[in-house]
Amino acid sequence: MFVKKQLLFMDASRFVDLLFFLIPSLLTGLIAYYFFKEHTRNEDGRRRFLLKKDLQVNTMPMRLQAYERMALFLERITPSKLLVRVPPMSTNKNDYEALLIKSIEQEFEHNLSQQIYVTDKCWSIISTAKITTIQLVRKACLSEKTDSANKLREVLITEMMERTAPSDTALAYIKEEVSQMW
Repeated sequence: MFVKKQLLFMDASRFVDLLFFLIPSLLTGLIAYYFFKEHTRNEDGRRRFLLKKDLQVNTMPMRLQAYERMALFLERITPSKLLVRVPPMSTNKNDYEALLIKSIEQEFEHNLSQQIYVTDKCWSIISTAKITTIQLVRKACLSEKTDSANKLREVLITEMMERTAPSDTALAYIKEEVSQMW
């Protein structure tokens, strides 16, 4: 029995010795794991930052060019400038209305690819300006005062003197958005 107690005591002593070796090893392992995990996370963040920085350097000129093209589009569909640029081919007001709308649509389709470089809100505002401008042309054509292409031009110019062109509002938003890029 004495031998059993002595063996039991030696096993307990070995167990305690084993714990004294095991606890510092586990602690060191956990600390190493934590530091390695943090280092890896920081390195991933640093790589993402550098990649994003490189992408910005490469995409910034393309984004600015897209904003420039959209600003040019908005300038070209401003009714006062559109009427100067697109003269009537005949005296028929419906033909002139179709020609103006076709010109606006062609300008828009020419710049469709720019939507990937501008924000969704900006693109939405630009699209709304286009639709509103087309509605202005249609409304002016349906007016009782309008009986010819030249009269349509007069009605549109008068309308634009009384209110702000939709493209001007969209252009102001583009300018604001571009200024926030800096």
